[in-house]
Amino acid sequence: MEKDNPSGLPENADELKIPVKYEAGVEGMTVKAYFNNSNMDPEFSCNKVFPVERLVPKTQAVGRAALGELLKGVTESEKNAGFFTSINSGVKIQILTIENGIAKVDFDERLEFQAGGSCRVAAIRAEITETLKQFPTVKDIIISINGRTEDILQP
Repeated sequence: MEKDNPSGLPENADELKIPVKYEAGVEGMTVKAYFNNSNMDPEFSCNKVFPVERLVPKTQAVGRAALGELLKGVTESEKNAGFFTSINSGVKIQILTIENGIAKVDFDERLEFQAGGSCRVAAIRAEITETLKQFPTVKDIIISINGRTEDILQP
C-alpha cells in the first residue's frame, strides 16, 4: 500500500509517540521478556534466549503484560547490548488463558508473516515460551494463530 504524501512531511509523520509516565502512587512491577542475543550467543543457536527486565504497571495479568513487552521488541539500549527479536512487529495477542499449568496463547496471522526457516521459527517459539515460563503457574505452552495449532510456524 502506497501512501499519498502531498504534505512533504517525513514518512512517519503520521505516527504519534507518547512517553508513558505513571501517576504517583501507581505501583509498578518487573516482568521479563526473552530475546535472542548476538553477544551472549555468538553462534546463534536459534532457540537460546536471554531475559531483559521491563517495568510495567502492577497487574493480575502478568503473562499478558510480559508477552506485551516481548511483542514491543527490543529497546535501543537492548539492541546496543546485542539483543534482537525474531518476532514480526505489529503482532497482536488475541487470547491468553492459563489453566492447569498450560498457557494457551492465540496470536493474529502477523506472527507467521514471512516467518520461514527452521531457525527463525525455533527462535520465535523460544521467545514466547521462555517469556511465559518465567511464571511458576506455567508448565506448558500451546501457541495458536487465529485458533489454529496445526501447521503454524512451520520452517
